[in-house]
Amino acid sequence: MVLTFQNYTRYLVIVLFALFLAACETVPKDSATSTASSSSSTAAVEILDGVYVGSDTVEMLAVDVPDRIFFAYDSYSLTKAAQDTLGKQAKWLKANGSATIAIEGHADERGTREYNLALGDRRANAAKDYLMTQGISSSRVTTISFGKERPVNSGSNKKAWAQNRRSVTVRTN
Repeated sequence: MVLTFQNYTRYLVIVLFALFLAACETVPKDSATSTASSSSSTAAVEILDGVYVGSDTVEMLAVDVPDRIFFAYDSYSLTKAAQDTLGKQAKWLKANGSATIAIEGHADERGTREYNLALGDRRANAAKDYLMTQGISSSRVTTISFGKERPVNSGSNKKAWAQNRRSVTVRTN
């Protein structure tokens, strides 16, 4: 078989199409799960002021109780959406008095390992502090920082970074 320009072009188009399809592969969900029933939502992705507000990576701690909140770049300040989610978690914790939780702090891939561990710790503690203002005993809440070590989205783009700047509440009993 002689490789003519027309055949070469045809093969190039096929290879490019295959690469395009491979690039569209679905990114796996976060491996952290809770012992409560969990389901995921599939809403549109939206990033406002650097904070991810889409719900396509949000799991459920319990029915209608999201397990994660998101943060702006280089921040551990709670947004209104984060406060609303933590309010739902506090209500659920009050209704389930024996439940204990761990709050995992996460960061995106940018920055040093040490910096991101510290930032993840501040994010987890910001969530814990808010739950305490809602009447949840600190003895029921532990915190841990994973920094950038456990991304929910392994991409290197604004959407991935916004999804990875989060804290996740996991039931421990």
